[in-house]
Amino acid sequence: MANRTRWYRRTVAATAAAILAAGAAIWAAPQSGAAAGPYNYGEVLQKSILFYEAQVSGRKPAWNRVSWRADSALTDGSDVGLDLTGGWYDAGDHVKFGFPMAFTTTMLAWGAVEYREAYAGSGQLTHLLNNLRVPNDYFIKAHPSANVLYGQVGKGDDDHKWWGPAEVLPMARPAYKIDASCGGADLAAETAAAMAASSMVFRPTDAAYANTLLSHARQLYTFAETVKRMYHECITDVTSFYRSWSGFADELVWGAIWLHRATGEVAYLAKAEAGYDAQGNENQTNTKMYKWTISWDNKQYGNYVLLANLTGKQKYIDDANRWLDWFTVGVNGEKVRTSPGGMVVVDSWGALRYAANTAFVALVYSDKTSDAARKTRYHDFAVRQVNYALGDNPRSSSYVIGFGANHPKNPHHRTAHGSWWDNMTVPTNTRHVLYGALVGGPSSPDDAYKDERNDYVMNEVATDYNAGFTSAVARLYQEYGGSPLANFPQAETPDIDQFTVETTAMQNEPRATGIKAIIYNKSAFPARALTKSVFRYYFTREGTAAPVVTPGYTQGCPSPTTAQQYSGDIWYVEVNCNGYSIAPAGQSQHRMEVQFKVGVPEGGTWNSANDPSYLATTGPNRAVPLWENGVKLWGDVPGTVTPGPTTPGPTTPGPTTPGPTTPAPTTPAPTTPAPTTPAPGGPCSVTYTTNDWSTGFTGSVTIRNTSTTAWQSWTLAFTFPSGQRIGQGWSARWTQTGAAVTAVNESYNGAVAAGGTVSAGFNATHSGTNQRPTSFTINGATCTVA
Repeated sequence: MANRTRWYRRTVAATAAAILAAGAAIWAAPQSGAAAGPYNYGEVLQKSILFYEAQVSGRKPAWNRVSWRADSALTDGSDVGLDLTGGWYDAGDHVKFGFPMAFTTTMLAWGAVEYREAYAGSGQLTHLLNNLRVPNDYFIKAHPSANVLYGQVGKGDDDHKWWGPAEVLPMARPAYKIDASCGGADLAAETAAAMAASSMVFRPTDAAYANTLLSHARQLYTFAETVKRMYHECITDVTSFYRSWSGFADELVWGAIWLHRATGEVAYLAKAEAGYDAQGNENQTNTKMYKWTISWDNKQYGNYVLLANLTGKQKYIDDANRWLDWFTVGVNGEKVRTSPGGMVVVDSWGALRYAANTAFVALVYSDKTSDAARKTRYHDFAVRQVNYALGDNPRSSSYVIGFGANHPKNPHHRTAHGSWWDNMTVPTNTRHVLYGALVGGPSSPDDAYKDERNDYVMNEVATDYNAGFTSAVARLYQEYGGSPLANFPQAETPDIDQFTVETTAMQNEPRATGIKAIIYNKSAFPARALTKSVFRYYFTREGTAAPVVTPGYTQGCPSPTTAQQYSGDIWYVEVNCNGYSIAPAGQSQHRMEVQFKVGVPEGGTWNSANDPSYLATTGPNRAVPLWENGVKLWGDVPGTVTPGPTTPGPTTPGPTTPGPTTPAPTTPAPTTPAPTTPAPGGPCSVTYTTNDWSTGFTGSVTIRNTSTTAWQSWTLAFTFPSGQRIGQGWSARWTQTGAAVTAVNESYNGAVAAGGTVSAGFNATHSGTNQRPTSFTINGATCTVA
């Protein structure tokens, strides 16, 4: 908990464990006098923690309970000669962004420091500790020396252009660092905070690990103090994704506070207080900022509460009160935007995360403040925000996947979707339940929401979305109780045949049959690449002459040239794809086509109807069995004996770099086709929203295809009316000439189904007024402005 100054003993780190246990005992879960809450907070806490197991990168730990995840990104760091595997994927993508990962870790650890007994009482403490090790183990690897910290693995744009499961990532994943020559105080101090806070959580059960984390945290904080530079200046790829717009002053205070709490050393507290005034003020005032909230970017709102609770000084109390008053009763006649249903909306993109973060910190402050009116007000505000996310809203719908009524089914999450086609719309339904993930929710204070996968503003999920939320739910569990589900989670079962062989009889001749065989890999339980696959086509030899096998077109794997006897007159040809990758990673990548002809020499007789593997119509053929490394994945062999291939290696060596050596056919014939309709000329509708601060703003544009035909590409155009200038954008290629703005779709979001939507956004500046554009066009057609 906060406000522990009187309990600390200077420089005695071991005392922190005793303090932590004593503080936790204050809250026996749940409080005996508390009325039952309207929701099962034990179940919510259980599922919210589970979400992090779906985000794990690297080797899948033995304790990981998500059945549809497996090892992934096992070569991270190889480009710099390090092992940088592990950590969390950031959101529905697969980049490891160190800055929000560290913030998420700090917020989860903070919740455990304050409300450890909630995790113990609900049976979730072991799961929390397991999941907190994932980012901390990664931070240890990412900090190989005192003044070096790797802050990102994966190139943002390259990663975002591809839509598929983590287990078969096809792109290079470069590693990016800060060091003494090009540092980043914001990143280093936030990572120091994460490791210091986590050390407090681990100290009661693993003091050696806690000491390791604390050692890294000290070094990183010293590094941060030394460089005092923004990390995006060095890791430039992050600029369009997680640039710290608030600067690094908030992280220096935040890191010092957590090192003080973890060590008891007053020197760190003195650093926090000395750096406090450098944090941001409201525009053209000396008043500390209060019209925003704690997030991956800005920690100063958490600093208000932590320092108020630690020191009791009026300066910090005033700032904390003003901030939380803005969310509850208003300040000087101004108040946060609030929907009719009661949801506070700080920003359009991922609005519920901001509400949840604020709720958690409000609960921490409410637990400590001596102001009785504010104690109740802030507590009730926090409960209202959490309950809104759980279903107490005008839609009577949960925004936590897998919990409550009418919860979201289509998060903007690649691995949960399970596409084999590198396409957000194939398949139509999301294949996995991403239990516990908090979606972005309504993007405006109107309680409106649509469960659409391509709307990342409302339907993205991310590790930082669940961080404050998880900690807030832990606090409500302590007060109201609830029961985690028994025997949860259950392993998911495949929704379709993950591996199939499809055949087409291309020619039925008097002495031969021409076959086109295609292996399909649509795996997602978990996804995996086939690299040692073999299939067999069985036929009946007519007469005594040796069968004739004629190779044909191949997408890569060698076409067969010989046949082997199976039993009696039953023979087979074997297609060996050892060394060729067949992965659920794209239109051509998930399939492998091989053509061949089997028959008899001139003068012989042939009847394909006698062949065990013959199928007159095109389709999946279970009589053509498929093996991977000797394990049968699909189909049946003739009779009752089911031998696997005796030698899985190819008769013709495969390439050292898997891939087709012959161009893919022009008609791939997928079982689930991607949209092929041409680009439209209209009509369309556009929703344009902004979130303003001082002389800057974030703009969000949601485009709806109101025509009856799907789009394969789109170009948005509009004109700024009052001198606005775009600095950076995302989910489109933005250009501006004078006041004229153009946005062209990225490769991954050009296809928009009839009735579907797509969103893009940008950060921009204005000169004091921020008038909205009045008209928009898509592909030259004028749109309705929603």
